[in-house]
Amino acid sequence: MIEALPHPVLPASLPPGTFEPLALDGAARRARLWTAHGPVETPAFMPVGTQATVKTLEPRDLKELGAGIILSNTYHLLVRPGPEVIAACGGLHRFMGWDGPILTDSGGFQVFSLAKLRRMTAQGVAFNSHVDGAPLFIGPAEAMSMQRVLGSDIAMVFDECIPYPCDAQYACQAVDRTLLWADSCRRQERAPGQLVFGIVQGGEFAELRARCARELTAIGFDGYAVGGVSVGEPEPLLLQEIDDGIRHLPADSPRYVMGLGDRWQMMEAVARGADLFDCVIPTRHARNGSAFTRNGAYPVKAGEWKSDPRPVEEGCSCPACRQFSRAYVRHLLNVNEILGVRLLTVHNIHCYMEFMRDMRAAIAAGSFADWRREQTALLRGCTTGAAPERQDATCKTV
Repeated sequence: MIEALPHPVLPASLPPGTFEPLALDGAARRARLWTAHGPVETPAFMPVGTQATVKTLEPRDLKELGAGIILSNTYHLLVRPGPEVIAACGGLHRFMGWDGPILTDSGGFQVFSLAKLRRMTAQGVAFNSHVDGAPLFIGPAEAMSMQRVLGSDIAMVFDECIPYPCDAQYACQAVDRTLLWADSCRRQERAPGQLVFGIVQGGEFAELRARCARELTAIGFDGYAVGGVSVGEPEPLLLQEIDDGIRHLPADSPRYVMGLGDRWQMMEAVARGADLFDCVIPTRHARNGSAFTRNGAYPVKAGEWKSDPRPVEEGCSCPACRQFSRAYVRHLLNVNEILGVRLLTVHNIHCYMEFMRDMRAAIAAGSFADWRREQTALLRGCTTGAAPERQDATCKTV
């Protein structure tokens, strides 16, 4: 019989939505965000559990690896298994057996990237399911109602993700819709203790991002996200878009850059004042046979690892590296054994959690600038044989 993990009574805590500053080093912040299921130490990376699971991992794996919060997706859970199933099981936490904080994306990105023949109105978007073609409609009321049923700790407003490239006229119209929908989402009923984050859109246009950020702040949310980045634009523009959004957001609220998972880019976003991130990169790359290390990414299936008895990364303390060799993991991947994907996923998530822990420690110690220089040399210097780390623009939560 499958049972949900017990939900422990938390020690003395602060009300959900409290953003507790702990250290500041330049614009980089070390803080603690309190939710109904406990605190999130920031800066934080959220492993993606799109379909109510981080692929190949159990909740206990995520806890042991140090994940403090995970992301799941409203659109995918609406399509399968449906809100009525999750409600019957007591909400998303109990459904998936995870007792920590959960952030749910509203489904806006998926509606605009997966669904065909969209029909937009001021009330929302009518479209067809990418699974079976069934007609569906999501607007602010539907997105917030679904997230209320899920019982996530952080719910995202329904927004329009602006593609790249995009002309200024369309981007302006999309920002207008995003603001209209955000205001509607803010007024919807929410689950007890549930936080709601607004999303800054605007594409590559700085003035649109500034307007969106200011108007979202005027509406008032528990936190704010920068959306519509890492959608194919050049890296300098990506960083500028993050800067254009963050600089106009309140300093006393958490700031979340959506869909960003390149470690160097996350570090640069933290240097600009960002706190939260999510991406499928560590899990998707594991399924594609890439291992992340302190020095960049390695193709595990490469012939040079065929008889290598060393762990995936020497000095790594993750369960995969403590017990198994490069040769064994490579063999499993080459014969399509699921254990190979699981071991590489364990390693990659561990690598990301360690990276965020080190970042938090550097900010707390006042040495973030030095740490940032060291990490740039490691991740972008390519001095160790690893591939230079770059985020694949297709690695979005779909």
